[in-house]
Amino acid sequence: MANSHTPHPQNRRLYFEQRLRQRQQELEQALASTVAQALAANPDDTRDVADQAVAGYQKELLFSQGAVRNAQLRLVRQALDRLAEGTFGECVRCDQSIGAKRIEALPWTPYCIHCQEQIENGDVEPSASVA
Repeated sequence: MANSHTPHPQNRRLYFEQRLRQRQQELEQALASTVAQALAANPDDTRDVADQAVAGYQKELLFSQGAVRNAQLRLVRQALDRLAEGTFGECVRCDQSIGAKRIEALPWTPYCIHCQEQIENGDVEPSASVA
């Protein structure tokens, strides 16, 4: 019978390493595709102002998607580093354990929910190691 919860501690490291490596591969492929699309979108080939505007918007959208994917890829790589160091699942800001549901949903998250809320509210700065 399959269990949808986080595996036993002895398999936990392998489980999250596999999930993180899979996400890393997906993001790297998506970034490569985004770069290829951006390079292929040449506004010089357009003939009128409306076409140039659409091409410019598409390029900005691709840039935005690339930036988001790159940021998440950086978080995934940092999570893999924490996994190797033995600190995976600990908040990088307060050293408290990240909740099981949160780490299951977002295994690359560097923060517990409390610290994440403080960062989003502007109460504290993100950890320099995650920036």
